[in-house]
Amino acid sequence: MGIFGKGRSREEKAAKIAEQVAAGKGFYGRMTRAALGQDDYARVQQSLGAYNSAGNVQQLLAMGVPTIPAVVVSISDTGKLVNFDPVVDLVLRPAGDTAEPIRLQTLVSKLRIPRAGDQVLLIQDPANPGGYLYAGDGQTG
Repeated sequence: MGIFGKGRSREEKAAKIAEQVAAGKGFYGRMTRAALGQDDYARVQQSLGAYNSAGNVQQLLAMGVPTIPAVVVSISDTGKLVNFDPVVDLVLRPAGDTAEPIRLQTLVSKLRIPRAGDQVLLIQDPANPGGYLYAGDGQTG
């Protein structure tokens, strides 16, 4: 417990700072935006967005939201890393012959980077109707 009330864990403090940086608000957000410039700040926001979407996917999977199988058409590296895991551009074809390819920029585990032809899972994005989130290959461990 802190001097002025309920103390927070390091994870909670870090999450709050990351929210401020992503939104460009608060002390950390304004300082990051001022120090980096517009282009680099946009890259930071994209990386934080990829990190946050990975967390959202885990919550959605735990809640039992249905997944959609898809096949990787192509994958390319963006050169970005979040916690040493790569952020990649994926082109995916959902199950069904008439489905249009889906393009995503997402965080993938460096231990389970998908390759062209691999089957992966998608989840519909509740924050973006008509959008999808990458849910991995469905294997654990």
